[in-house]
Amino acid sequence: MRNLIMSAAVLAMGLTGAAQAAGLKDEAEIRNGLLVVGMAYEISEKCGEIDARTFRGITTLLNLKSRARELGYSGTEIDNYVDDKVEKTRLEVIARSQLVQLGVVPGEEATYCAVGRDQIGKGTGVGRLLR
Repeated sequence: MRNLIMSAAVLAMGLTGAAQAAGLKDEAEIRNGLLVVGMAYEISEKCGEIDARTFRGITTLLNLKSRARELGYSGTEIDNYVDDKVEKTRLEVIARSQLVQLGVVPGEEATYCAVGRDQIGKGTGVGRLLR
């Protein structure tokens, strides 16, 4: 899952480029959106029975980028946030922790599948990005 969350964001949003990265780090809406996408991606990678809804994931990431701009962040500030390796690692730790809280046991595919099916069934943000 190394670089999972932010790598997905970089690829999907086409970002390249740490001025106000700390400010974006504190934007719960942005952070939580990235976590949702990352968790869905991880489930889809670890469970062979569940696929990511790639276009929904990309759309979610593009919407997060637009929202960051609406909040007053420049393209450079967004790029710096996305490229911040410390923040990438921090988000990965949070996402892994949240998956474990939901019942994932790292390395056990069946647990990723069970959590994924549960999220789909409940219609959560993670579940809406899976099929």
